Amino acid sequence: MRIGFLVNDVATEQAGYSTTRLAMSAINRGHEAWVISPGDFAYDPDEKIRARAVHAPKDKYVKGSAYLKGLMSSKARHRRITVDDLDVLMLRNDPSQDAINRPWATGAGVDFGRIAMRNGVIVLNDPNGLDKAANKMYFQLFPEEVRPRTVITRDRDEIKEFVKEEGGRAVVKPLQGSGGQGVFLVDPSTKKNLNQMIDALTRDGYVIVQEYLEKAEEGDTRLFMMNGQPLRHKGKYAAFRRIRQGDDIRSNVHAGGSIAAAEIGEAELRIAEIVRPKLVADGMFLVGLDIVGDKLMEVNVFSPGGLGSAQKFEKVNFAHAIIDSLERKCEYSNYYRRRFSNIQMATL
Repeated sequence: MRIGFLVNDVATEQAGYSTTRLAMSAINRGHEAWVISPGDFAYDPDEKIRARAVHAPKDKYVKGSAYLKGLMSSKARHRRITVDDLDVLMLRNDPSQDAINRPWATGAGVDFGRIAMRNGVIVLNDPNGLDKAANKMYFQLFPEEVRPRTVITRDRDEIKEFVKEEGGRAVVKPLQGSGGQGVFLVDPSTKKNLNQMIDALTRDGYVIVQEYLEKAEEGDTRLFMMNGQPLRHKGKYAAFRRIRQGDDIRSNVHAGGSIAAAEIGEAELRIAEIVRPKLVADGMFLVGLDIVGDKLMEVNVFSPGGLGSAQKFEKVNFAHAIIDSLERKCEYSNYYRRRFSNIQMATL
């Protein structure tokens, strides 16, 4: 296979990132793994999508650090590839990281990926589905029974009324954004600061106000979904728990949280089954579900991370399972393409 991985910035990739693990696994299986940034695309006069891309120099890598070192070295292969000739294009950039400083970059993968699809490139996750998920409003389209009670508004009085209805305790966060940025807990001790929170958040757009789930104090569970099913490899679920530290309500690792092994039980599998139809309908190949108790806190469809954390506790390389699935998709795609071509030739 020839696979392209779109990332926010090749230079800022890290050894522990899930994209790094996927690219390295693909190379070790004998596939090509080209890495692309949002500003590298071009729509040429011959109506082909091309991109400046980079490929690590070796055929085998044991560690992500060695792979990244090769990718950044003078020995790396730099090419202007034809994206339309790729078998798979994986859109692994996080638009929220570019929303302020590079707004033009947020939709590049979706726009160019959508065009590449017309020539048979398997683009994952589906650009049309990702376009629907451009902000956290997408979350509200999932069944109500798995979502916390929520209001999305910029009106100060409506926010205060919702908090009052929730007994003075709620979570407020921006509609845009990720990684726990701008997330606040309102409770009786911080209620006097609610006006400042609202001012800070509405400055950049709409505000999400959600009921506070008591079980969030125990952290949340990240469960990966692939092809609409919980990702499972060698009998192990691709999942881990994120535990917040101290009074910080954010459990994100880079926000100070820690990680632990996850136990996937009836509640998590029930949520996965409820959200499965929409994920499949929207072409969401690889997704991260963030679960607290029997509620879904977030659906990460752009660049779900944490495969390494799941591997750490389950002792299974889940990147292998994902590459396996990509190989099957390509095999099926090539089979039906040949079959369709033969039918066309037979009718001439």
